[in-house]
Amino acid sequence: MGSSHRHDHHHHAGGHEQKLGFACLLIACFVVVEIVGGLLANSLALLADAGHMALDAAALALAWWAARLSRRRHDDRLTYGYHRSQVLAAFVNALALVALAAWILIEALGRLQTPQPVLPVPALVVAATGFVVNIIAFRMLHGHDNLNVRGAAMHVLGDLLASVAAMLSAALIWAFGWYLADPVLALFIVVILLRGAWAVLREATMILLEGTPRGIDLDELKRTLTAQVSGVVGVHHVHAWALTDDKPLLTLHAEVGERVDTHGVVRGIKSVLLEHFGIEHSTVQVEQGDCPDDR
Repeated sequence: MGSSHRHDHHHHAGGHEQKLGFACLLIACFVVVEIVGGLLANSLALLADAGHMALDAAALALAWWAARLSRRRHDDRLTYGYHRSQVLAAFVNALALVALAAWILIEALGRLQTPQPVLPVPALVVAATGFVVNIIAFRMLHGHDNLNVRGAAMHVLGDLLASVAAMLSAALIWAFGWYLADPVLALFIVVILLRGAWAVLREATMILLEGTPRGIDLDELKRTLTAQVSGVVGVHHVHAWALTDDKPLLTLHAEVGERVDTHGVVRGIKSVLLEHFGIEHSTVQVEQGDCPDDR
């Protein structure tokens, strides 16, 4: 059963790594196309989006590296292995999104005061191509439970929204000559980017601070163990944290009565933790009488 779990984990990790790598390559190649198109169309919007996509390609490369690193086995220096590298990558990516949103906000405010002329047809063609590229990359990454992949997907979503904004901007300029369309739509993108960045940043910060994993109620956990595990009369010193968003860990002290099969209690506790709370790795200290840590 343990061998099957390890195989399944490596299969999912390899799948995450492959998708991140392909999405990174796809977006990095299009950055070159968008830079050329932006220069030909004299479109600051496309050039800004090219910078956006270049940053996102770097973010995807970082996420790919973190997924690859997380497959390395644990050693004496990192006894839990390298899983946290994915959380660090998500945290850095979220900070980069905040910085990017701030830059777009400053640029948008500047263009509201001084609108810039754009050649709409070339800009529209390049933006539409970028939209297709980002749709492909986003569909590959969207919907995963892995925090690292979700953080990367938020970068691609920012690219997708930027492509939509560039398309609408070029269309409005082409139809009505309204150059203010570009900064107005950029402000909308800032709101979306900050919302997604905040969600990833908040979850990554909780994991790095070793907060209680999402979906685990410690009071409910204590009540369940006391009610369902024969011989357990109390549970205390419960500490729950996570290596990544899908790898919760837990330690606890279980108070048991006299003449209780302690090995059976430990097996029962671990079974309940796995079945009811999804916790595969736990450390259980069984006590008869006073807790030595309370002295």
